Amino acid sequence: MCSRFHSYQVVLLSGLFLYTFLPTAAQGDQIVALVDEHGHTIYINTGDTAARVDWMTHSFRPREEIDRLVEQTASRFRVDPELVHAIIRVESDYDPKAISRKGAMGLMQLVPATAQRYGVENPFDPKQNLEGGVNYLKYLLDLFGGDLGLSLAAYNAGEHSVQRSGGIPAFSETRNYVDKVTSLYQTRDAPRPAKPTPKEPPKPPIIRYVDERGVVHYSNVE
Repeated sequence: MCSRFHSYQVVLLSGLFLYTFLPTAAQGDQIVALVDEHGHTIYINTGDTAARVDWMTHSFRPREEIDRLVEQTASRFRVDPELVHAIIRVESDYDPKAISRKGAMGLMQLVPATAQRYGVENPFDPKQNLEGGVNYLKYLLDLFGGDLGLSLAAYNAGEHSVQRSGGIPAFSETRNYVDKVTSLYQTRDAPRPAKPTPKEPPKPPIIRYVDERGVVHYSNVE
């Protein structure tokens, strides 16, 4: 574990402590504090859905590299990479530095508890984020017997929420989330139309004829 993230973890807990006791914090928002490479602490009110940690340039990865990481990680956990792509598109739109108003972080928007559960030390690093997110997705797919709707609902609202509801919870956010990811996944997963096979010119029919000597001939030349 790098020293920078040691600082990040400690300050994040301090931020949560501040959130609990500061009366000025908006209800339902979360204060996330991060430390840059110079040791400067930055506090982010995650109530701003557009909040981004643009100074964390170490998390930048070209889209091509992210696609490669998705393929590798999904294959290792035996999850369809197209499903992972659909989730990333809805969760962060491929922004490794995205932070939601609930404090979810990175490509697959891991909340701190999920990041800790799967050993993700830096949720803003695409490789680590994908490792934790795909691992969790695989767990949910196994837990719900491969049911895509229930697994996606659990990814959004939590597995216990789905288990208590006995199905997709009646939260509009969760239902919209399931619909968006499913729609994207089905679009990406749809088989591409096969290229039409060029038709061969029709072969002339075989003709039988008898010559003047009574010999029978067969010919396909008209």
